[in-house]
Amino acid sequence: MAELRVVLGHGASGTAASMRPHVLGLERRGIAAEAIDLPKGKAERAVPVFARRVAEDPRAFVVGGHSFGGRVASMLAADTPVRGLVLLSYPLHRPGHAEDLRVEHWPRIECPVLLLSGESDPFAKVDLLRENVPLLRHATLHTYPGVQHGLSPVLDDALDRVAEFVRSL
Repeated sequence: MAELRVVLGHGASGTAASMRPHVLGLERRGIAAEAIDLPKGKAERAVPVFARRVAEDPRAFVVGGHSFGGRVASMLAADTPVRGLVLLSYPLHRPGHAEDLRVEHWPRIECPVLLLSGESDPFAKVDLLRENVPLLRHATLHTYPGVQHGLSPVLDDALDRVAEFVRSL
């Protein structure tokens, strides 16, 4: 089997270039990585971009991303047999709308999942995140006290965890 490759999507206001610190950090850790540009708007519109990137051999890819990019990757993973899924600051709900959770597709995700989230993230109340992680069959959640939406303050630790996760697959 070919070397595993990590493909990351960006947050709703980002671009592939905004994921450069993640890609370079993973490459420094010996993990093949790249970021892709996703169309703005509804996550459903962006899923085909990920799907085209991994179409040749989905099992050779770990997909994921920051916030919106992770949500898009998770929607792909619900219907495509990728090797793994990495969710960085998953947008569990809109700020102030914890009643409207974005987990309806989680029970269909069969691959291993790594979730990394700040405990002060307004897009993912940590208690709700912990409560919903069991919807994923094979998931590991790590949270960072005091960190909000985005893992920049703990990026080195987060990338160490992603690299370890990818090597375990």
